Amino acid sequence: MSQAPSEIQRAPITPESRESEPRQERNPATAVAPAARTGTAPAPAGAAAPAKRRDAYFDNVKYIAIVLVAIAHAWEPVMDGSRTARALYMIVYTFHMPAFILVSGYFSRSFDMSPSKVKRLVTGVVVPYVLFETAYSLFKRYAGGDGDTPITLLDPFFLTWFLIALFIWRVTTPIWQSLRHPLPVALVIAMLASVTPGIGDDLDLQRVCQLLPFFVLGLLMKPEHFQMIRRREVRLAAVPLFAGALVFAYWAAPRMQLGWFYRSNSAQEMDSPWWSGAVMTLAMFGCALVLTVAFLSWVPRRHMWFTALGAGTICGYLMHGFLIRGADYFGLVDRYEWLQDPAGLVLVSLVAGVAVTLLCTPPVRRALRFATEPDMNWAFRTRTPAKR
Repeated sequence: MSQAPSEIQRAPITPESRESEPRQERNPATAVAPAARTGTAPAPAGAAAPAKRRDAYFDNVKYIAIVLVAIAHAWEPVMDGSRTARALYMIVYTFHMPAFILVSGYFSRSFDMSPSKVKRLVTGVVVPYVLFETAYSLFKRYAGGDGDTPITLLDPFFLTWFLIALFIWRVTTPIWQSLRHPLPVALVIAMLASVTPGIGDDLDLQRVCQLLPFFVLGLLMKPEHFQMIRRREVRLAAVPLFAGALVFAYWAAPRMQLGWFYRSNSAQEMDSPWWSGAVMTLAMFGCALVLTVAFLSWVPRRHMWFTALGAGTICGYLMHGFLIRGADYFGLVDRYEWLQDPAGLVLVSLVAGVAVTLLCTPPVRRALRFATEPDMNWAFRTRTPAKR
C-alpha cells in the first residue's frame, strides 16, 4: 500500500495459520484459510487418513479480498480527479485489511509457540518478509532510480508491513488469550498509539498497534460467529448498509484525510488535535467492523471458479506491488492522463483484477515456493523422542 496493505496473506490479505484447523497450506503468511473439517466418519485402524478438504468460503474470502487490495492500490495514482473513485477507495480501505486481519486472528487461535508452529511462522512469514523487503528496496533503487534507497528490515517498504505485523501479532497470541478482557486492552493500545507520534517507523509499529484490535477480535471468534454472519438477514442488511456507506463516503471524500484509513500515523502527524486520534480510532474500528461483517456475509460459501486461487493469495499480494510500483516508476499515469477519466478507471480496475488473479494461479505459486513456502528443515533441530 502506498500507505496501507494492501493485505495481505495463511495476510493479504493477504491481505492464515493452520494451528486451529486441519492443515491445508504450508505457508501461514496469507493468514486466512485453513482446511475445513470434513465431518466424515473416522477411518478404520491402519487405513490411510482421508485428505482434508479446504473450506471454500475462506478461500473465496482470500481471493476477493486480494482483488480489492490490488484494485485499491491501482486506483491511488489515478483517482484524484474523481470524487466517486475516492469514495469507493475509502470504503474498500475501511474493511479490506481489517477483514484479512480478523480472519488471520481467527486461524491463529491455537498458536502456542510450539516448535512446529514457530517453524511454520519463520518459513511462512519471516523468510518472505526478509526476501521481499530486500527485493522491493532493490526494485526502488534500480527501477525507480533512487540510488539512495537503503536495504533495511526495520522500516517495511510498501506492502511488506503486513508480514512483520502478522509476525508480531501471532507471537503475542498467548498473551491475548491469557487476558480476561483482551479486546478492550487492544483498543486502548490502538488509541494510545494514535496519539503517540514518538512511536516512529520502526517495524511499522504505529500500524501494528492501530490494527491490533482486529487480530485480537479474530482470536475471540468461533465458528458459530461466522455462521451468524452468513445468515440471510445479515446479507440483506448489508445492501442498505453499503449504500449508506457510499453516500457518506461521497460526502466525506473531499473533507477527510486518507491517513485515517492507513493507520500509519498519529493524529499529530496528520496535523489534527491529539484527542481526535482516540476518537477516530474507535470510530474507524466500528465502521470497519460493520463493513467487514457485511463483506463477509456476501462472500459465496460454495465452490466457485476462483476458489482454488485462494491458496495462492500470498503470491498475488507480494507480487502485485511490483506492477503497481513499476507503473509509478515508469510514469504511466503522466504519459496517459486519460487513465484518470471514468473509462480509464474502469480499465485500471480490470487490469489490476486480472493481473492479481494470474499471480494467484498454481504455476506462479509453484515458481515462488522457494520464497513464500521454503523447505527449511536444514535450519531447524530434529526433535527426538525422549527415552523412558
